[in-house]
Amino acid sequence: MEEEKRLKDGVREAYAEIVRQQSQCCCSSSCCGAGGSAAVSAGYLPEELQRVPQEAVMGLGCGSPTAVAEIKEGEVVVDLGAGPGVDAFLAANKVGPNGKVIGVDMTAEMVDKANGIARTHGYSNVEFRLGELEALPVDTGSADLVISNCVINLCPDKGKAFREACRVLRPGGRLIVADIVSEKPLAAELREDLGAWASCIGGALERQAYLAKIEEAGFENVDIMSERPFFVEVGGGKAMEQLMSVTVKAYKLAL
Repeated sequence: MEEEKRLKDGVREAYAEIVRQQSQCCCSSSCCGAGGSAAVSAGYLPEELQRVPQEAVMGLGCGSPTAVAEIKEGEVVVDLGAGPGVDAFLAANKVGPNGKVIGVDMTAEMVDKANGIARTHGYSNVEFRLGELEALPVDTGSADLVISNCVINLCPDKGKAFREACRVLRPGGRLIVADIVSEKPLAAELREDLGAWASCIGGALERQAYLAKIEEAGFENVDIMSERPFFVEVGGGKAMEQLMSVTVKAYKLAL
């Protein structure tokens, strides 16, 4: 528990500092870049980004879950680790006035920023709540879709985060997650480094272990929809470690 608290506190402070400094990216340059250019590189469509508040486009993700989620009008969407809200606002545009988007983030500064953006731009169908992914402030069985963008890897207990995602979904509901996984066990220096955790790297699971966590949480038809490799330095720059940015789709078991 002490190590889990250390990791969470470190990640929370890193993201709070992003808001305070109006920094453009938390992740390593391999995973993210600056603002809109990073978002396009991650898979966002430029024309869609133009239809959301630009203050929310901070280049904090490693994929574009809304691009492949086939979001329908009237659906309820939960965004795990919503940050400044780019994915939530993209989803809000698709669910329309009869739908609802709930963004959850454990960093108060991010929640305040995202709610401020929503108010400024008149989004009445989206709200942001303070909470941890392992204990979501969302009603059981209330969502059609859960999305997340490069955030589950920040959770020390990923299994619990996936179980919570499953809890809030209706039977047959779907999960779309963009995240970072590894091809082999991470080097110890990455696993133990707080900066690597906050940079979307240190908490990465091996691919099959990650997919197994999703299945064990109560999902079926777990499928990798897309993937792309990138490399990070280890051993003081003496070696390179390959990681993968993946987008995974799964469904909650139907009754």
